Amino acid sequence: MYNHYLTSLFTPGSVALFGASDRTDSVGGVVFRNLLSSGYEGKVYAINPKHHQVQGQKAYKSLEDIGHSIELAVVATPAKTIPAIVEACGEHGIKMMLIMSAGFREIGTQGLRLEEQVVQTAKQYDIRLMGPNCLGIMRPEKKLNITFGHNHAKPGSIALVSQSGAICTAILDWAEMNDIGLSAVVSTGIAADLDFGDYLDYLVSDPQTRSILLYIEGIKDARRFMSSIRAAARIKPVIALKVGRHSVGAEASMSHTGALVGSDQTFSAALERSGVLRVESVTHLFSAAKALSSPHYRNSGERLVIITNGGGPGVMAADRAADRGIELSRLSVETVEALNKILPGVWSHSNPVDIIGDAPPERYQQAIDICLKDNGIDAAIVILTPQAMTQPTQVAEAIIETAKHHRKPILTSWMGGHQVEPGRQLFNNAHIPSFRTLENAVDAFSFMAAYNRNQRLLLQTPAKLKRGYAKPDKEGARLIIEGALAEQRHILTEPESIAVLRAFNIPAVQIAVANSANEALIFAETIGFPIVMKVLSTDISHKSDAGGVRLNIDNAQEVRRAYRDLMDQVQAAKPDATISGVTIEKMHRSSTARELMMGIIRDTVFGPVVSFGSGGTSVEVTGDSAISLPPLNKRLAVDLIERTRVSKMLGKFRNLPAVNMELLTEILLRVSNLACELPWIQEMDINPILVDENEAIAVDARIRVDFPKPSTDPYHHLAIHPYPARLVTPLQLNDGTDIIIRPIRPEDAEIEQQFIRSLSSEAKYFRFMRGLHELSQEMLVRFTQIDYHNEMALIAVRPKADGEEEIGVCRYVTNPDRISCEFAIVISDQWQHRGIAHHLMSKLIEVARDRGIDRMDGEVLSNNHKMLELVKGLGFKVRNDPDDIKIKQVALRLL
Repeated sequence: MYNHYLTSLFTPGSVALFGASDRTDSVGGVVFRNLLSSGYEGKVYAINPKHHQVQGQKAYKSLEDIGHSIELAVVATPAKTIPAIVEACGEHGIKMMLIMSAGFREIGTQGLRLEEQVVQTAKQYDIRLMGPNCLGIMRPEKKLNITFGHNHAKPGSIALVSQSGAICTAILDWAEMNDIGLSAVVSTGIAADLDFGDYLDYLVSDPQTRSILLYIEGIKDARRFMSSIRAAARIKPVIALKVGRHSVGAEASMSHTGALVGSDQTFSAALERSGVLRVESVTHLFSAAKALSSPHYRNSGERLVIITNGGGPGVMAADRAADRGIELSRLSVETVEALNKILPGVWSHSNPVDIIGDAPPERYQQAIDICLKDNGIDAAIVILTPQAMTQPTQVAEAIIETAKHHRKPILTSWMGGHQVEPGRQLFNNAHIPSFRTLENAVDAFSFMAAYNRNQRLLLQTPAKLKRGYAKPDKEGARLIIEGALAEQRHILTEPESIAVLRAFNIPAVQIAVANSANEALIFAETIGFPIVMKVLSTDISHKSDAGGVRLNIDNAQEVRRAYRDLMDQVQAAKPDATISGVTIEKMHRSSTARELMMGIIRDTVFGPVVSFGSGGTSVEVTGDSAISLPPLNKRLAVDLIERTRVSKMLGKFRNLPAVNMELLTEILLRVSNLACELPWIQEMDINPILVDENEAIAVDARIRVDFPKPSTDPYHHLAIHPYPARLVTPLQLNDGTDIIIRPIRPEDAEIEQQFIRSLSSEAKYFRFMRGLHELSQEMLVRFTQIDYHNEMALIAVRPKADGEEEIGVCRYVTNPDRISCEFAIVISDQWQHRGIAHHLMSKLIEVARDRGIDRMDGEVLSNNHKMLELVKGLGFKVRNDPDDIKIKQVALRLL
């Protein structure tokens, strides 16, 4: 419908440079030289009031002197001059600015105030800002180089977005040396306005960009970052290099969970959940990009075959695979028999497949064919060492031909120098990933496998837990928490913590609180022996460390004695602690139970994080835990469990039966639901939770709470918005037909495609304003895997015996201004004139209004009379498009 709002940044028709200079050592001088020498075909204007010419080009005193419209203003003048420049750009209708100058928040409070002034002025004139304090931007294909570096880039298909200008220059130098082309280079600077989300939004639709590389130092807005990166990763490979992995761990915490979870670990979990591949070096950044340039990278599993003409390299590759956690496939009997027929008798008869040093092209070709037909093999790494009888170039040609007939990825390592270089070049031209060392080839495959694992996590619907157990008592839990906060307490007592768990149907012990030895005995007799006694004090985080726990108490005499001993020992160990009594609870004995831990920690950037791992008093020593961002579904919960060492002990183990995995998974989902529904929770520690083959029970819990930030969004504390189950609405049409209106889900891809295919040519044209038979895979992903925070798609479905039939869909997407949105709607031809469109649009308008969106816009073809009648009935204002008489612009004020 419209050009992207960053078009004038990435492909400007004209550029004005404030601060253009003749000085070779100045930012303005270098930028102007790069603009002129790069071959940029647009108009370039130098603005310098002190000179008539700059670098042989006419110089202008101001924008007024230019007399032509400017698409992009670039600023390389001192920071103090920039507010006036922004105002001048606004007065001249310029909507995009690139500010290279330093001197803002990075210098302290004074600089921050100046930055805020610049941003505020830009907003008044509806100007978008790149920077400040950035290296600039490159578009090699457009011959555009607006940077103050001395590097140039050749055109390619990889985009780089970096928070560090210095890293940009280093990567540019590395890419130039390794003959790697780039589609775009973006240095974000301090991102006072435009940030990762904006650049990703542009690059994901950029036809020149096939993969996106990110260099990340920190994130300001987790929800915006997650929304944009998840949207991008659904369409194109996104590879991130995040620095600061070891600089900061978790802050001192009152719980085991907090002690185990570090901020970098959370960042990794966020990237994994987003379908993004994380790497640890610049070399890996480009190796991963090369691996994911394979036509079949999305088809890759994790079972690898190594085919080599040398035993030594094969063993080295196998060792590297083991280091990387890559599984070498076991060759099937059929595969071994087939290989026996075409290979010399001395071949390795196992994986790695050593086809012997004299292997001609035909032998390579046949071995690859046979191995890739094995259902137990997902991909192949083919290694060649240049021996006397080897034909490196001819073998490469044979492999390229073979690859055309397989949908499984092939990676290659032609080891050596001049002899194998032509073969490497052939692979590069054929988009078959080729690496100089076998270690890099194996690493690249591990990146491919990790990427596809993360893509599977991305495709999981972020469902809010609704079914399978009684509805949680959210209101009761809230009252307990707010009661503690009213008493100016941020740590819930153990009875309060257990009550919150039970409110969310997490099985937990029943607790009584005794204030004397006599009361302890009464409660013990009531609950029944054996019992556990624990000191009750909000001043003691880990009761066992202070001697505040007594286990396996079997009789009345022990109760009295334990009460006195426990109080004496705790008072001696913690004389300043306030003791509120002693808790009495049932001692749960199970010879087959495993001690586990579940918890929640609040990350400063990404909000709540769910943790799972080994339980007990030594969890910090064993360090066995994994984390995931809520909301979880069953698949994500299982994945979280499987990433811990203790998971290997949850199945049948020696003389122990397998634990009840269904129940364990369900409890994790309830913990996730608790994290989603209670923004007061800052930290929670359930340790241990005992799980055996029959039941599970939480025997200890600690919860830290605080007031959440005010928000109309009940899930503002989450980095990933849950599936909005509350919007699922059963509806009966006037003729008695039952339908359901609900938000779309990723698994609706098939019914969405069938719905589009079933539309008449006219309906498709009215919806898409062009001829369309069916949705491309990219469009299908975009339409069904949506970000519920920034967009909404509601579908009307009719339940059937074998599933659902989609009969209508409407959607809106929030505009970059964050206060308006664009909508679209289409109804199946045979279901029109039955009120479905009105129901869908009314619900969509209601959702947009609840999200704080001020205006809903759309474009309707002038001859689409039914749609125009619908929107008029809903209160939309209709006017002619000033640029196209065939289109009507429609708008509705929501607030």
